[in-house]
Amino acid sequence: MLKKIIIIIGALGVAIGLTLTNQAPEAVYKLFPGYFPDPNKAWEDSPLTPAKITESRLPASVVQDRIQSQIDGGATDKQILFGDTHVHTTNSADAFMYSLPMMHGASGAYPPAFACDYARYISQLDFYFLTDHAESFTLSQWQDGMDSVRQCNRTAGDPMNPDIVAFLGFEWTQVGTVAENHYGHHNVLFKDDDPNKLPSHPIASVGVGVATIAARSNDGKQSSILGVLDPRHQDYYASYNTWVENMAGTPICDPTLPSPSLPANCYESAATPGELFKKLDQWGFDTIVAPHGTSWGFYTPPNANWRHQLTKANSDPDKTRLIEVYSGHGNSEVFRDFAVRTLDSDGQWTCPAPQANYLPACWQAGEIIRDRCTAAGISQEKCDARAVEARHNFVQVDTIYGFMTVPGSTPDEWLDAGQARDVFLPAFNYKPRKSVQYGLALQNLEDPEDPLRYRWGFIGSTDTHSSRPGHGFKQQQRLNTTDATGVRDNFWEAIFASTAIVPESAPQSLRADQIDPISAKIFASEFERTTSFLSTGGIAAVHAEGRDRDAIWDAMKRREVYGTSGHRMLLWFDLANPLNHSEPLPMGSSVNMDINPRFKAKVVGSFKQLPGCPDYVVETLEAKRLEKMSLGECYHPSDERYLIDRIEVVKIRPQTYAGEKIAPLIEDPWQRFECPPSEQGCTVEFEDPNFASEGRDALYYIRAIEQPIETINGGNLRGSFDDEGNVVSTDPCYGDYRTDEQDDCQKPLGQQAWSSPIFIDYK
Repeated sequence: MLKKIIIIIGALGVAIGLTLTNQAPEAVYKLFPGYFPDPNKAWEDSPLTPAKITESRLPASVVQDRIQSQIDGGATDKQILFGDTHVHTTNSADAFMYSLPMMHGASGAYPPAFACDYARYISQLDFYFLTDHAESFTLSQWQDGMDSVRQCNRTAGDPMNPDIVAFLGFEWTQVGTVAENHYGHHNVLFKDDDPNKLPSHPIASVGVGVATIAARSNDGKQSSILGVLDPRHQDYYASYNTWVENMAGTPICDPTLPSPSLPANCYESAATPGELFKKLDQWGFDTIVAPHGTSWGFYTPPNANWRHQLTKANSDPDKTRLIEVYSGHGNSEVFRDFAVRTLDSDGQWTCPAPQANYLPACWQAGEIIRDRCTAAGISQEKCDARAVEARHNFVQVDTIYGFMTVPGSTPDEWLDAGQARDVFLPAFNYKPRKSVQYGLALQNLEDPEDPLRYRWGFIGSTDTHSSRPGHGFKQQQRLNTTDATGVRDNFWEAIFASTAIVPESAPQSLRADQIDPISAKIFASEFERTTSFLSTGGIAAVHAEGRDRDAIWDAMKRREVYGTSGHRMLLWFDLANPLNHSEPLPMGSSVNMDINPRFKAKVVGSFKQLPGCPDYVVETLEAKRLEKMSLGECYHPSDERYLIDRIEVVKIRPQTYAGEKIAPLIEDPWQRFECPPSEQGCTVEFEDPNFASEGRDALYYIRAIEQPIETINGGNLRGSFDDEGNVVSTDPCYGDYRTDEQDDCQKPLGQQAWSSPIFIDYK
């Protein structure tokens, strides 16, 4: 008997051991409630373990064909190079969290080495920048990113004619609690990959940005129960908590010391852009700081405005030469004259009424409460009063948590409140006074001798959180080519719902002092609606005098750049009659003139894509790696190009006196040109007949639109409208299990490209 007991105990021990080391039979794991199939063992590698890039070279013919297809029209020696200036890996805490096994569509770690392989083979870019969140800093992960960039560049061949150029940077993920201290997310980009020409550590924002997810303390850990519910992946869950411990164990830097004097393994932060610029100046490296996601309302407080940043203390025109117009988190280009809340004559916040293409969230808060109140059998008079009260309560919240004044709200209740309906792939909960157009129309005239204004060049990017630079070449694989995420199934939903403190639905709203956003571990309806606004990523293009690092950087510095929503359109935009110049001046230029400017623009559509991947990619990459990164789909151009549907010209006149209204200064479109169908592209010439007589500064840029194609999340919340134009229901595209993994939530849209402006100052 004793012998049998010993045998049983031994067998149980072996079974437990096999289970905990992922060696048990599949049937054993099916007994656990968190089970799901994992035939490729996608989570066997931890993000904490550095990976190697694929060292094979690209065929020389591939690079040469790319050069020929992207040449600058033969007019100059320049060629157009495509890249991604905003790439996260699972070295960013939010990306690490999204990669956890219980997340819908997740497939394990995507370390920096994957970014190199993806950029070279899958998306076939010319350059990319690693920009993991500085707020996620640990020294080992920073060095991992640096090492991967250097390894990528060493594998790319001749430095003067490489098949890829890899750069390093970081994201300064600032989030203000209220509009007055909000500056937003900025990417800090560096030219060199030599460790002696890079900071020994990144510089984070003060506080924890919304997008970084994990706090730098043990409070940021995931529950150990995850490994019990899903023992096959317990090591991966444990590695996340190990990283949180590493972040928490990194000491705070001495704020009295200059940044270069600090030890590498300390956590440095800056509260404002001005502080960030000063710390970067201490290093003395050539640096570009590009704002991005500026109008994204998921983290932008109500009434946030570029005016708060356009001050001498927080401006550095040399560093802030570029801005991200579009990314996979939405379009931030256009200004629309609506607001979350408005001030009345008594200086009190009020809720504006709905207007064409915009339903204020505060207004819908009143409708939700009225509907609940009526359903509860309460009198119409009381329900109407509660609706008014709900709108008032919403607009008294100075943070992003106004929606929490409606307890227990759901996505369907909010309809499409807060969204810019008539904007191409807009950022969620659009904040128009943080749009690119609004920023360009502003001018700080406190010092008339030295006024301040923004002179940004335009770029696009992915903002990928899965090491997939430039993943906008095909409108498919929504969960791979966007950042949409959520729980894997209803079991995991129940687990997380049980840990979130969310108030019960009620027919009366809450005051600002009654909500507790810190306790809500899930942003409920807002987080769920956000996934309908996550798109395939954009791309940055430069007109460069070569393929090398210096040529790419120089083009970025002189703003001879443009952005697209992901398709590789070829675009040129020139000032044809610059004073004192024998040749036309390209986009990004800034000149003085007192005659009417004439412009020339040319746009050629992007290549239509073939299915699958080119043969050399399939033959070079390990099959498992190719499948993990791209599910077998690559940039695979055919010989046929999309047609250009139209070219629109935008004209903006910066303010000439304090308080000048912004809306009349932005003419969008100022001119519009329909393009005849031609794979050779579309060329237009035009003049501003009023510039000289107006006698004021102006800037001009073009927006090119291709023929419509089926586009991921093209309909955002997919609203249904009544005959009067009111939205009556929505069909969100969820990031979690409620929307099928194969559903790409498509709607026809024309992909877009944005030239950098040409700045004409009246002489």
